[in-house]
Amino acid sequence: MSQNSITKTILRSDELSCPSCVPKIEKALRGLPGVEKAEVRFNTGKIEVEHDPARSSVDALVEAIRGTGYEARPSAF
Repeated sequence: MSQNSITKTILRSDELSCPSCVPKIEKALRGLPGVEKAEVRFNTGKIEVEHDPARSSVDALVEAIRGTGYEARPSAF
């Protein structure tokens, strides 16, 4: 995988209320193909994911988060 194929996607979730959700969501995202990095900030609801969009789409990222019991949506910032 070349570095040129990596994209940073920012998602938001209004449901993150404590630090215990962070590792659960990060693990689910890192388990997707093409995900290089996943960072969750529970205090702001910001979720940053560096991934290859050809291997894991934004929809796949949102679904992975949904699978952990949380909702998320794409965000411009």
